[in-house]
Amino acid sequence: MKPGAGKYFFAAAALPVFLAAADARAQLESLPLGYVTNFSSVTYFEPPHEQQVKARLSGAEETPLPGGLLGVKQLQIESFNVAGKLEMVVRAPQCTYALLDHVASSPGHLELQTGDGKFHTEGEGFLWRQNESLLIISNNVHTVIKSGILNLSAP
Repeated sequence: MKPGAGKYFFAAAALPVFLAAADARAQLESLPLGYVTNFSSVTYFEPPHEQQVKARLSGAEETPLPGGLLGVKQLQIESFNVAGKLEMVVRAPQCTYALLDHVASSPGHLELQTGDGKFHTEGEGFLWRQNESLLIISNNVHTVIKSGILNLSAP
């Protein structure tokens, strides 16, 4: 390696980290300073379906909290398939949303219903990882499956 080449390698390797940190800082600085209505955060499918919405997290009211968190009231999470058909809707009276991580959580009540309305689950306490479309309901989970969704007849 030529003398001084190490500092250029370090600078090139550090550039993506610096840019990511600058982007995260810019996102935190762009947070609203006060109360906001009709908050929404959307994720998309991977290519070749990058124009299709995969999930939408929204709320009627949003208030900034310390650490880049948002207090969201009247949370609604909608999940879609690649064709744009609604697969499920999740509703909760309130939650905390980590804007940079796209993670929502709450110790409170949550209800989930499939797009066709044939499957309904509710419980207390949840964690939603928007990027992975992963929902965990932790306590007092109750599920109702309407007739016709499962074929329970013996072969």
